[in-house]
Amino acid sequence: MRLTVIGTGYLGATHAICMAVMGYEVLGVDVDTMKIEKLASGEVPFFEPGLPELLTKALESGRLRFSTSFQEAAEFGDVHFICVGTPQQKDSEAADMTYVDAAVTSLAPHLTRRTLVVGKSTVPVGTADRLAGLLHELAPAGTDVELAWNPEFLREGFAVDDTMKPDRMVFGVTTAWAEEQLRAAFEPVLAQGVPVKVTDLKTAELVKVAANSFLATKISYINAMAEICEATGADVHDLAEALAYDERIGGKFLRPGLGFGGGCLPKDIRAFAHRAEELGVGQAVGFLREIDGINRRRRARTVDLVVELCGGVVEGKKVAALGAAFKPNSDDIRDAPALDVAASLHRMGAHVVVYDPAAMDNARRVHPELTYAVNALDAARDADVVVLLTEWNEFRDISPEVIGAVARQTKIVDGRHALVPAEWRAAGWEYRALGRP
Repeated sequence: MRLTVIGTGYLGATHAICMAVMGYEVLGVDVDTMKIEKLASGEVPFFEPGLPELLTKALESGRLRFSTSFQEAAEFGDVHFICVGTPQQKDSEAADMTYVDAAVTSLAPHLTRRTLVVGKSTVPVGTADRLAGLLHELAPAGTDVELAWNPEFLREGFAVDDTMKPDRMVFGVTTAWAEEQLRAAFEPVLAQGVPVKVTDLKTAELVKVAANSFLATKISYINAMAEICEATGADVHDLAEALAYDERIGGKFLRPGLGFGGGCLPKDIRAFAHRAEELGVGQAVGFLREIDGINRRRRARTVDLVVELCGGVVEGKKVAALGAAFKPNSDDIRDAPALDVAASLHRMGAHVVVYDPAAMDNARRVHPELTYAVNALDAARDADVVVLLTEWNEFRDISPEVIGAVARQTKIVDGRHALVPAEWRAAGWEYRALGRP
């Protein structure tokens, strides 16, 4: 069985590389010539731990190639994975299906034999049925081309493990043949005992957005509790730890702080709510609007804490912003809370100096108005306030004495509850965090 991967962004490149390492012949396809050239030369165009080494291994094996030709893809592949992005529309909360539709309509006219097209992109429920109709209409092989849905559950920073050793797989299919093809396409993964849930197409489409909505709800729940703690003087960190002992609740994603960002959770919950409204069941997920609102408020409240530590005025003050990526072990700045906070402080007149271990180039492109440092100590030099915005281990492990020796004032806002307050206070720092007295 030979596989093609249409779209070589974060999801597609990871999927193509890992499948080739697991023994399949894989062709990665993209309309972006520069991206294809980088991958073909052994360069991963984004930051993901472990992936560059696997790309080198896959290319050296001869099992992985890249192309811009959909005709070549159709002739090569037995199973075609659609892995293109579904960003939020510019003028709406709906998902932009431009790239998914383009991938299908570019591939379909070249499909002349029985084959399986598999969607992995996160899409509004009902998309698969529409795409199946497009395939049957445009492909010379007609109804011999089948569509399945196999949602992805990648966590940035852990994408290799999540691809090669996932905690579950979902196969949305309409025939036994499609299920057989998918099982063959993932044989090395399933051989590890990974559970498989076989569903219809609509259920498979819903699984990813339902999972992300649940995670977003849990994150925003504890941040809502942080708002209560701030009003009462309680400690949300201790509250979260107490709740985590309840096995019905658990501690995962129950960490208070600056909130979620990135290219998935924010746009997925908005698109889910939008689609539910289109279907006439918007009330069922109306709570997602408040989840989004709570998440946005955490950014504004973090700015407030910095302003408070500056005595009520940040204009002319130097602020060291530690972090730019939306999460550690990533260079992804899409909807990044860290850069949102940094940009807000800049607009208020602060001199904001940013440092991030991986996301500096991406941050510079989007926010050239900010100043960028070469390391954390460089960012903190002569700072009036330090604000930790992305919980990289490098920042967790930094010595309060060392950074205190270069800062103008020893004041810190821990936007991620990543530090030990007692250690920083013992070193003479004024320590503030969301939801903590």
